Amino acid sequence: MGEEKNVLTREHAKAHDATDAFARYREEFYLQPEVIYLDGNSLGLMSKRAELKVAELMDSWKTLAIEGWTKGKYPWFFLSEKLGAMCAPLVGALEDEVIVSGSTTSNIHQLIATFYKPEGKRTKILADELTFPSDIYALQSQIKLRGYNPDEELLRVKSRDGKFLAEEDIIVAMTDEVALIFLPTVLYRSGQLLDIKRLTAEANARGICIGFDACHSIGAIPHHFSEWGVDFGVWCNYKYLNGGPGSVAGLYVNKKHFGIYPGLAGWYSSKKDKQFDMEHTLDVELSAGAFQIGTPHVLSLAPILGSFELFAEAGIEQIRQKSLKITQFLSDLVEQELEGLGFSIGNPQEDDRRGGHICLEHEEAIRICKALIENRIIPDNRPPNIIRLAPVAFYTSYEEIWDTVQVLKTIVKEKQYEKYSKERNVVS
Repeated sequence: MGEEKNVLTREHAKAHDATDAFARYREEFYLQPEVIYLDGNSLGLMSKRAELKVAELMDSWKTLAIEGWTKGKYPWFFLSEKLGAMCAPLVGALEDEVIVSGSTTSNIHQLIATFYKPEGKRTKILADELTFPSDIYALQSQIKLRGYNPDEELLRVKSRDGKFLAEEDIIVAMTDEVALIFLPTVLYRSGQLLDIKRLTAEANARGICIGFDACHSIGAIPHHFSEWGVDFGVWCNYKYLNGGPGSVAGLYVNKKHFGIYPGLAGWYSSKKDKQFDMEHTLDVELSAGAFQIGTPHVLSLAPILGSFELFAEAGIEQIRQKSLKITQFLSDLVEQELEGLGFSIGNPQEDDRRGGHICLEHEEAIRICKALIENRIIPDNRPPNIIRLAPVAFYTSYEEIWDTVQVLKTIVKEKQYEKYSKERNVVS
């Protein structure tokens, strides 16, 4: 017979909190009284350091005016590069392989426009059917701009169960007709972490350019993009990285591609020392900076400075260990406390396959989420049946996880959800 699991209690949660090295970081964030925030995989909380950096950058505008571009504590002209260097350890890249610029979707357009080079029989882009819609829209758009039909040239690897992708299926689809591969690092619904190293090696062996959307992994999971040979990557900075709503995004380009002409060239694609020569011939920057298009959004970059300081202090490997431990605690509690109430866990259970959030499935997910919010617990809903719960290493406590599961049990047992509409909110 198998060994029985110990029954988890609130005291276990308190014991974990008492030894949690990240407990001290809770005071770095604006946690609202009596609110449990489990939506950091959609929008991270504001840190006090982020607020401070915004004030500092506002002050530089106030006191330096145009001289702020080259003077002050954070000269604006070089701010995207500075942030790129701070972000590089989070994706396992060299400092000049990362730039903080644009938005996720504009960066997808930039890098697909750069690396999608259909020629001969190699005309297809390989993606998957479970990826975020914005990625598909951008890929379809780029295919159309090349004069091709997206229905024919965009291949989407099918999921065997509607939740996960099998790396074997992706590899089989890497045919000699594929010009470029673009995949998520972590699936936004189920939280499945793909084997990025293996997929990259298989693409490299076939001479196919491969890139990743790391929106749902950066800041929660360590990566080694440069070492693995990933060609390019994109991500947002407002989820686990706590950069603020609409925060400036980031991109990575492997150094082997430095000097390539950007698909969408702009003033900031230029070498920094040549930019103000005002020539009509672009002297392309030999770094990821070449893939900037326009002037950096200085005031929107400011919060990321404070956030990246916290990541440098904590370390991404340590963040991952806390994330794995607390998401496992949540999974174990769901299994123990919510049995027979219609819940099931829809994400991988293995540590090397699980991202930073728990995918909780229930046929009444939409209404349960509304009831959670009324109980001052902030979840995330993905229709029709997914409740996403993201314990964030920096600011989520184990006792909050215990309380959340108890509230979920009460909501379903007392049928509190029945007073809500089954229609999803405009933003879910």
